[in-house]
Amino acid sequence: MALTYTDLVQVDLGKLGSAVADWKKTVDGLKKAAESAVQGMQAKADRARWAGVNATVTREFIGKTAKEIGDLHAEANSIYQVLDDGHTELVALQKQLKQAVDGDAAGLGVRVEDNGDGTVRCFFPHVRGDTDERTQEQLDSRQALESRINQILAHAAEIDSSVARALEKSHGNDAHDAGHAAYESLNDAESERAVELARKGHKMTDAELRELNQLLRYNSAEKDGEFATQFYQGLGGPEKALQFYADMSIDGTDPDATKTRLAAVQDLQKVMGYTLANATDPDHAHHVPDSWAAEFRRLGTKPIGWEAGQMNKPYGYQVLGGLLRYGNYDPRFLTPIAEHVTQLHKKDPYFFLSNKPGGWPDSYGFNPSGGLGSGNDPLNSVLEALGHSPEASEKFFTQPPTAYNEDGTVKKDGKPGFDSYLDLFTDKDFEWTIDTNDNNVLADEDKTKKALTFGPEALGHALESATTGRPYDSDDTADAIKHKEPRTTLVRAIVDKFGEHPELIRHNENGDIDEESGPLYALRGSLGDITGEYMGDFQRAMYQEGDGSDLLPTFGEAANLDSGHAARFLGEVGQDPDAYATITTAQQAYTANVVDHVINGESHSTASLDGRVGAAVAPGAAIAGVMSDARAHAIYEYHTASDKEYNEAAADKQKWVDRILGMGIEKVGERVPIAGTALGWASEDIQDSIMKSIEKDTTTEAQAEAGQNYTEGRNAAIGSAEKAVDHALVNNQAINPDTAEDLRRAARVQAGVSHSDGAQWKSESSGS
Repeated sequence: MALTYTDLVQVDLGKLGSAVADWKKTVDGLKKAAESAVQGMQAKADRARWAGVNATVTREFIGKTAKEIGDLHAEANSIYQVLDDGHTELVALQKQLKQAVDGDAAGLGVRVEDNGDGTVRCFFPHVRGDTDERTQEQLDSRQALESRINQILAHAAEIDSSVARALEKSHGNDAHDAGHAAYESLNDAESERAVELARKGHKMTDAELRELNQLLRYNSAEKDGEFATQFYQGLGGPEKALQFYADMSIDGTDPDATKTRLAAVQDLQKVMGYTLANATDPDHAHHVPDSWAAEFRRLGTKPIGWEAGQMNKPYGYQVLGGLLRYGNYDPRFLTPIAEHVTQLHKKDPYFFLSNKPGGWPDSYGFNPSGGLGSGNDPLNSVLEALGHSPEASEKFFTQPPTAYNEDGTVKKDGKPGFDSYLDLFTDKDFEWTIDTNDNNVLADEDKTKKALTFGPEALGHALESATTGRPYDSDDTADAIKHKEPRTTLVRAIVDKFGEHPELIRHNENGDIDEESGPLYALRGSLGDITGEYMGDFQRAMYQEGDGSDLLPTFGEAANLDSGHAARFLGEVGQDPDAYATITTAQQAYTANVVDHVINGESHSTASLDGRVGAAVAPGAAIAGVMSDARAHAIYEYHTASDKEYNEAAADKQKWVDRILGMGIEKVGERVPIAGTALGWASEDIQDSIMKSIEKDTTTEAQAEAGQNYTEGRNAAIGSAEKAVDHALVNNQAINPDTAEDLRRAARVQAGVSHSDGAQWKSESSGS
């Protein structure tokens, strides 16, 4: 019978707490009795001179009695430890549940209904006179709340089941014999069960696999790493872990596997990855031996088999790569593996693909999730791993490369043949592979093109992680992280690289311009995110603002970007709809922040206020001009996107408004967490202004043919600049209407001029 919402809400855990206290007293009493039995009765019996029957029967009886008292203590302690941990975790989960219901649900006006099967339904109750119309934000919040409550309930059910199982094993169901399974914590029982299930391999039922996934999911993130370490060590070491995952991966992606089985194996891939990241972190109190990293590298180029007589065996890195795609890994573990895999790929791009199976759909392989490849090429896998592991990716891209032998050992005095991994991946001769199991891929040009973007897209994720300090797909509400060396140096290197060689990221779909697509255009979305993160640095570069600029602050260490490289970089990156939307959103939010500081902040400048406002909007308007030109080129000359795609890409960029505004708060020493915090003016209002601006930044085909690409974009930039002044004036009632109009005029004029500047820079740099 499933543990229900009503069960968890209404249960009086105080009674369980009292039982825990009683068991603690029992344990303490039995401990004294056991010690007394050993030191008293047992010790005297051992010293006594027994004769006759007493020498055997009585002495043996005393020994068994002393042992049984000790076993009773062990059993009682096991029961106590399990109950204590279970009580602690259930209390925390009950508290989370009540907060979700009494706080979040009540705040949303949502009602929570018990489905009776361990899940709930959250819904908006009908109120007389209410139209029942809900915004998308309200609907999304309701769904997120329902998912969160159901996760809490699933976790509580896992705790309940684990405690019950552990108590049964501790007791042994024998009233006349103590001393069965002994646990020092609930973790011990949960990891034991997880290993017990895993050892069944593909013979696990769907229910058992689901149970294993829950055990891993709810215990893999423990800060001390105890469960994660116990699980992986229980599997038997690196090779046994790879064999188990390979077995399950192939089982779940077999053409005859059910959708339920595939979904469960996809889940297993994720939770095993998170668990491995925890278990291999050397800073945790519990972790696998440091030698595991070297052993995984050694196994990387070795065939891994898991069945007797198996013919087709994958290499270790093909299997390991599926796990590495999930989790934030410590650089001491991941960075050497990523270096080794990359160097193997450089030496022979088809080393791993030479043994891939063919003829199966794209999602089959050692990456059951199917994202960015089948997993047969581990290069894509380790780049995705770096994308989730900021510290590891930073070291990978910013520290001098270490040369490795094929067996994963460091090559003494060896040279890898390149100066940095950024240089290697952006070399025009670097060969990306087609990581798919579809044997018809070469006959399908579109599918081939798509498969060739997997590696570059993963590279973009890794660069994004390295430069921002966050996993590339981290929570949208996550705060920005202060920019420090060597991340800013890497950003400068990226801008210089693609500013000098924009053809590397150019995309052309049979456009009117006779230019081929570059090999790396798929990473432009991530380059747009990097630009948004470093918007202050890009705005400085537009008019070569000095390093100590107070007008255009950077968020930490300045990147000191080259002006020409930055303009060409922006012009090429902005042709991607998603990157365009990110850059435009970040630009307008940043400009609004700067204008607010000029109008409402303290200043010792003798320059006129309208002049300073004009200077504040100029860099952002120039970037807007570059974006307008990039958008027009993508639509009418390269034929890679449409206005609809540009507008739709802008819909989910609220995070950039909040993040950029949060950076501005740092400037005046009022840093507060972004989530749920007022930012001085409504970020939603700014986002609404941005959306209207993006929707106006369009060009008709007739306008493009007439050379009037930027009329609407220029008008949008002017309107955006004026809106930034209006936002700032809300906080300053001391400025009279005439002065306010002068400030708006200054912003409009400068925005128009600078937008034209930006559009011209892009067109000139592209030869148009």
